[in-house]
Amino acid sequence: MDQARPLLQLSGATVRFGADAAIDDVDFRLFPGEVHSLMGENGAGKSTLIRAITGALPLDAGVLTLGGEVMRFSSPHDAQRAGISTVYQEIDLLPNVSVAENIALGREPRRAGAIDWRRMRLQAQEVLADLGLDIDPASRLGTHSLAVQQLVAIARAISTDVRVLVLDEPTSSLDLDEVAELFRVVRDLKQRGVAILFVSHFLDQVYELCDRVTVLRDGKLIGEYLIRELLRIELVQAMLGRSAAALTASPRGEDAVDEGRPALTARGVTAGSGIRDADVDLREGEVLGVAGLLGSGRTELARAVTGIDRLDSGVIRIEGSSRTPASPRSAISLGVVYSSENRRSEGIISELSVLENITLALQADRGILRRIPPARQRELAASWVEALGIRPPDLDRPAGTLSGGNQQKVLLARLLALSPRVLVLDEPTRGIDVGAKVEIQNLVGEMAANGLSVMFISAELEEVLRVGHRVAILRDGRIVQTLPSDSLTVDSLLALVARPEELDE
Repeated sequence: MDQARPLLQLSGATVRFGADAAIDDVDFRLFPGEVHSLMGENGAGKSTLIRAITGALPLDAGVLTLGGEVMRFSSPHDAQRAGISTVYQEIDLLPNVSVAENIALGREPRRAGAIDWRRMRLQAQEVLADLGLDIDPASRLGTHSLAVQQLVAIARAISTDVRVLVLDEPTSSLDLDEVAELFRVVRDLKQRGVAILFVSHFLDQVYELCDRVTVLRDGKLIGEYLIRELLRIELVQAMLGRSAAALTASPRGEDAVDEGRPALTARGVTAGSGIRDADVDLREGEVLGVAGLLGSGRTELARAVTGIDRLDSGVIRIEGSSRTPASPRSAISLGVVYSSENRRSEGIISELSVLENITLALQADRGILRRIPPARQRELAASWVEALGIRPPDLDRPAGTLSGGNQQKVLLARLLALSPRVLVLDEPTRGIDVGAKVEIQNLVGEMAANGLSVMFISAELEEVLRVGHRVAILRDGRIVQTLPSDSLTVDSLLALVARPEELDE
C-alpha cells in the first residue's frame, strides 16, 4: 500500500444544516489499495461525510481532492464520472427491470443509436461472474432476495472504472457465505489499487477486513488509527467518548416471563412459500426473539402475523379475539403493529418532519374527518422525542436527515403512539452503531416490562439471545423449536438454526 500520497483527501470539511454542523472541520485521508473504515455512533457524521465525498452534499467549508486535484462535485453523477462509486445500505436499484439493466443503468451500451441488449447482458454476466454470482442477467431484479440485490448493487458499482469504492453497511442483508464472497471481491479490488471506504457497525468485520479506521464523534474528528494497533475496547471508547462498561444492555431483566395469558397465538400459519405451518405463542410482556438464517422465513413470519401477507391457511388470535388480522389496518385495530426491516422504503418518510412521521399512523387510524389539532400533534411528538431520546430534538427537522438509529426511534414513536398490544420488530437495529443498538435494545426491554409483547427478529444471534426471553428457531419456513434464551449460547443457537434436522431427532 502506497502511503506516500492519498488518493482522496478532505481537509477542514464542514457541512451545516441550518445552525447545526453535521461535520465540523474534519480531515480524512483514503489511500490507494487500502480498506479504510469510518466509525462512530449514529449522529456522529458518518453519513454526512460519505454524502460530501460522493457529491450528494456540498461542503460549506473545506477542500476535497481526488488524485491531487481539487474537486467540486455538484451531484453524485459528477462523483461517479470521477471514479467514485457508492453502494448504500438501503438498496437503491430498480426492482421492476432486469439485473443487466440495473448494472448498466445510465450508461447502456448502444449500437446505431439503440440499446445493444446482447452486449449489455454479456457485460453484466462478466461483472456478476467476477462477484461469483451465477444468476441470469435477464431476470427481473425484484424476483431475487435482498442479499442478491445487494450484490447486484456492488456489481453495478465495480462495473465502471472505479477508483474509490464506498461501501455503506454492505453486509447488513448478507449471510456468512455471502459476506465471505463479498470480502473476497473487496480484497481483489484492493489488490488492483482501488481505495475502499468500508462503513459497518460489525466490529468483527472491521477488524477482519480493514487496514485503518477514522473515528468521528458529534461531527468532529476523534482520530485516525491503524487497525492492527488499536484494541477493540479502545475503538469503542473512541466512538462513544465514555467507557464501554457504561453501555449495559439489560432488556429482558433477570426473571423469565411467567406462563400466562398469550398476547398473540398463531396455529398452522402458512403464507406463500415463505412460511409454512407455523405455531407461535407470544405472552403478555414477553420479548420473543426470532432466529434463522437468511431465507428461513423471518420476515415472512412477521408479515403474516401482522396481516400484510394473506394467509393460505392457519389462524391468528390476538388476546383471545376471534378475528384473524386480514390486513395491516385490521391488525392495527386489534393492537398489532409492525416495523419493517426496510426502514427507508417501508418506514420513515424522509421528506416529512419528525413531527409528521410520529403522528402519521395515529392520524391515519383516526381518519381524515377527525384531525388531530396541531398543538396536540406537537405535544404528542415532543413527548415521544423526549421519552425515546431522539436527537436532535427538533420536531420540524426532515426525518431523512437524522442518523439511522434516530430514524428507528422515530419509527418506534410512530408505532407506540398507537398504544399497541403487540409490537413486531424486523431487524430494528440493522445498520446502526453499538451505542444506538444498546439504546434500542433497552427500549424494547422497558416496553416489555410495561406489558407490551414484542416479537424481535434479528440476524444477529447474540442480539436475539440478549433481548429475548425465549427464542423461536426458524428453518425453511418452519418454527422447529422455541426455547428459553437462558438455555442457549450463540454457538448452540447457531447449530440449531443451521442444522436443526440433526438436533431434533
